[in-house]
Amino acid sequence: MASRFLFPHIEIARFKSQKEYSGIGAGGSSAVRIREEHGRRLQGELDAAFKLAEELRPKDDRLPAPTSSIIEVELRRGADPEILDRKKADIRSSAAKSNDRDDRTIALFVPDGSKEVLGKILDDYLNGPLTEEGKNPPNKGMVEAIEAFRVARLETVWTDDPAALPTDPQHQMWWALWCWPEAETKIEEACERLKVRAANKDRRLYFPDVTVIPVLAPRTAIELMLFLTGAIAELRRATDNPTFFLDEVRGEQHPWSDDLAGRIQWPGTDAPAVCIFDTGVNRGHALIEPALAVGDLHTLDADWGVDDQHEDGHGTSMAGMVLHGDLTAALGDASERQLKHRLESVKLLPPHGFDENDPASYGVLTQAAVALAEFAAPERSRIFCMAVTNLDVSGSTPSSWSAAIDQAASGSMIGDEEDAPKRFIVVAAGNVSAEIDPAKIQPQYTYPIEDPAQAWNALTVGGYTDLVDVREEGYEDWTPIAAAGELSPHSRTSETWPQGKAPFKPEVVMEAGNRAYNAKRTEALTFGSLSLLSTGSDTARAPLVPFQATSAASAQGARLAARLAADHPEYWPETLRGLIVHSAQWTQPMLDAFAGTDGKRENYALVRRFGYGVPDYERATASANNHLALFAQAEIQPFKLDGQRKFNECHYYTLPIPSDLLERLENEPVELKITLSYFVEPNPGLSANVVPQRYQSYGLRFDLRRKGESLDAFKKRVNAAEREDPKKGPRVEADDNRWLLGPDSISAGSIHCDVWSGPAIELLGRDTLCVKPVNGWWRDRAGREYVNKKSRYALIVTLKAGNVEVDLYTPIKTVVDIFAAEIETPI
Repeated sequence: MASRFLFPHIEIARFKSQKEYSGIGAGGSSAVRIREEHGRRLQGELDAAFKLAEELRPKDDRLPAPTSSIIEVELRRGADPEILDRKKADIRSSAAKSNDRDDRTIALFVPDGSKEVLGKILDDYLNGPLTEEGKNPPNKGMVEAIEAFRVARLETVWTDDPAALPTDPQHQMWWALWCWPEAETKIEEACERLKVRAANKDRRLYFPDVTVIPVLAPRTAIELMLFLTGAIAELRRATDNPTFFLDEVRGEQHPWSDDLAGRIQWPGTDAPAVCIFDTGVNRGHALIEPALAVGDLHTLDADWGVDDQHEDGHGTSMAGMVLHGDLTAALGDASERQLKHRLESVKLLPPHGFDENDPASYGVLTQAAVALAEFAAPERSRIFCMAVTNLDVSGSTPSSWSAAIDQAASGSMIGDEEDAPKRFIVVAAGNVSAEIDPAKIQPQYTYPIEDPAQAWNALTVGGYTDLVDVREEGYEDWTPIAAAGELSPHSRTSETWPQGKAPFKPEVVMEAGNRAYNAKRTEALTFGSLSLLSTGSDTARAPLVPFQATSAASAQGARLAARLAADHPEYWPETLRGLIVHSAQWTQPMLDAFAGTDGKRENYALVRRFGYGVPDYERATASANNHLALFAQAEIQPFKLDGQRKFNECHYYTLPIPSDLLERLENEPVELKITLSYFVEPNPGLSANVVPQRYQSYGLRFDLRRKGESLDAFKKRVNAAEREDPKKGPRVEADDNRWLLGPDSISAGSIHCDVWSGPAIELLGRDTLCVKPVNGWWRDRAGREYVNKKSRYALIVTLKAGNVEVDLYTPIKTVVDIFAAEIETPI
């Protein structure tokens, strides 16, 4: 059947206007403090904490005497974790943590010579004069944000899973020391004096405000370094435990591989590539070799080799899925097929028998893999794909590995030049263990997506399934665990992650296979008939093997990205990612789940389960008469230094949707979908764990003109710079309730998507959209090189009519063509 998606997407960059922008302040409320009572209590707690910190200071002749104390500070709910920082006094906060109620704690590093600075802040609050307006004491906001002072323990700066912190003082492991950049030498010297091992520089990660150094040491040595050097801002595990999402499968010999290979028109060397970070690839396979040159096989260690020695041939199966998708249908027909993308491979993990006890800094290894592929073919367009995760480690907060992926995607990793390319990286969400005993299978929301799939800039792919027929002989009475269109039982979710602080993950789901129960539901198994089919590493005995789980799903996601890159070489990585997410639609069971919710907050959990749905190549690459996409690729400067650091600009778009079209459609149900995709430069650690704006270099949001809102009122509502008095906005009416998620859903992440559904007539007058910046660390970073930086984004807007007979494309394209002719015609 011919596709309905035959028309090019409509570019609307010419409908954009730039305006000076000022942010809209957010109000807040807090419990009333009794000045005398609160101030006196804090003074007593602070004095006691300093005295106890001095008494408990460890003594060791191998290290210099300490010159600072670490105080644990409990902050009130939602308080700024950096509110007590004083740069001139070198008082610095770190290791921010929060609980389910958003109560926050920080570690506060106070030099001995700066103790009086904190004392004076409290004294001024207690005894200073009240302000004339409001009758507030000095330092009110700062002091009243403090709940308590306590002496710090090692647990104070531990921001990883509390259960992973060893209690045995002599327990030795790889620790990740998150240090201030200028403290790197001090850590090296301390490690040398204590005779513990610090990883080499090529195993470390460097971010703007923190350097991550893996150190192999017992807990006692780490405690000495923490309290005697004052150089460790935060502690985490450094023992990443990468795993592949595999089930044990038996290959089946098929005679059709060579036939299919002969029906394929193979890509040239200049075609876009998918670079797979995995166990290597066995290039000798008939369905792989023509698309994978010898020079495109790489390895992080020459002794490992480049071929796939994994017991299940995982990298080779990834390669087949990336090139061809599920081979089941392709092997069964006789059609000619054309491949427009090729393969690259970087062997990321050592084969069996090689030492894996090196510093487990997979962020460094991942960036090294990126560099290997780009050095070998610098001009080639490529998508990176990785199905390796940190086993059973939730990605609820940024890690060194996820931040390294974000750094690579944004073109800001060490060695990248100012104009380094942005990179499209696809990662798998992680798998639920394939338990045989059904009693051990927990609800899927209890299996969080694994590190590093929380990376903001990566496309994280989870799994759903349409495979429900168990066809193995003797298992006819077995029933699938998941019904068609539901989440694959292999896939993980981010339902338990804190809303507002963690991005929506996965963004999309793709076929990942199913599992089945026996009739008595006493056993659960994975079957070949409930899996996809891909290439096997043992080309002689099993050239075709079952393949499933989010490895298969992520490989399909990378394949989709490569196909789009081949179709649209002018599209940025930000745009390709945006189009994939934008093309996604929920299956009927997913839609039924949304229909059963009571409000938007319940919808958040479903997006964290299903992503934005199942993406589709045809919808992503082209438009149809009843389903068209408007898009813009634009550059924006979020901030500027103009006397002070402030917001710089916002962009207004006039959507070319004719009023008479909406009037004619009247009550015809339509969907307006908006996706905003951009890449942030990450700054992990410290307070970035609890405040997303500390992690992101900048953020963007979109806002659509509301029903019955004048253009002037809209601009004054979204942009304080449009007002006569920036502090006084216009009287506004609440938006309608037709958005699936609404603006409160947006906080963390670098891709934002929402859908408005309703009768076409209710879109009348809602023809202006604003893209505006929100805060990030670029704004406050010292120097001009960050505050004045520019970045890019892709905006995608689709209008869809449920009736396929409705022609939306022609009238909208006519408006665009007329406008283009008018601005291009010389006067």
